[in-house]
Parts: sequence; structure tokens; C-alpha cells
Amino acid sequence: MNFQTSIKTCFNKFAVFSGRASRSEFWFFVLFGFLGGIITIIIDVMILGYPYEENGPINLIFSVALIIPSISVAARRLHDINKSGWWQLLWITIIGGILLIIWHATEGENKKNKFGPPIKFKK
Repeated sequence: MNFQTSIKTCFNKFAVFSGRASRSEFWFFVLFGFLGGIITIIIDVMILGYPYEENGPINLIFSVALIIPSISVAARRLHDINKSGWWQLLWITIIGGILLIIWHATEGENKKNKFGPPIKFKK
């Protein structure tokens, strides 16, 4: 899955917490959020004149718009490795965050699991 397809898929499945998401879908969406955050901070600071320490309005709108899609794609990514989406609550702890990063980077199962069939990519 390429960058553009990943972003489209995540926004089309805005609040879909069932099914599975590939590593590329998840990580491209994380990259989109990171780059978008940097760009919106630059806009807020350079164009709108907000101090860097404060959240400017553009960055705040962008961040709020990504909350639900980020949670849903992370849940689908955990489903791909046969884990419940509720494991995201481990972000509350530091050690849990490290474990979640490892799980998000783990290759998904190639067989059907309780969350659905494996992901097939078009060639």
C-alpha cells in the first residue's frame, strides 16, 4: 500500500474499528500525522504569529481531526496481529508504549483470525 492509498483508506474507514490494517497502512498514516503536525505548526508560527509553545488553531484542528482515525487504524493494526484494540490503553504507561510500538511493527498473521481474513494487496 502506498502513502496516498493509506491516507485515503484511513479516512474512508474513519470510525471503523473492525477488520485489519496492514503495517504500511498504519505507518504511512502515522507519517502523515507527523508531517501534517510539523506543517501546521509552521503555518501557526510563521503565518499566524502564534508562539511555538502554544497550540495554534491550525494545528489544533488538524490534531482533533486525526484523533478518531488514528485510534481506529491502530485498533485494526492490532487486530492484524490477533490482539484486541483495547490494548491501546497501554499508552498510559511508558513500558506499554514501547510494547505497542513493537506490536505495530510486527508482521500480521497470514491466516484468518477472529478479526477477519488476511490482508490481500493488489499487484
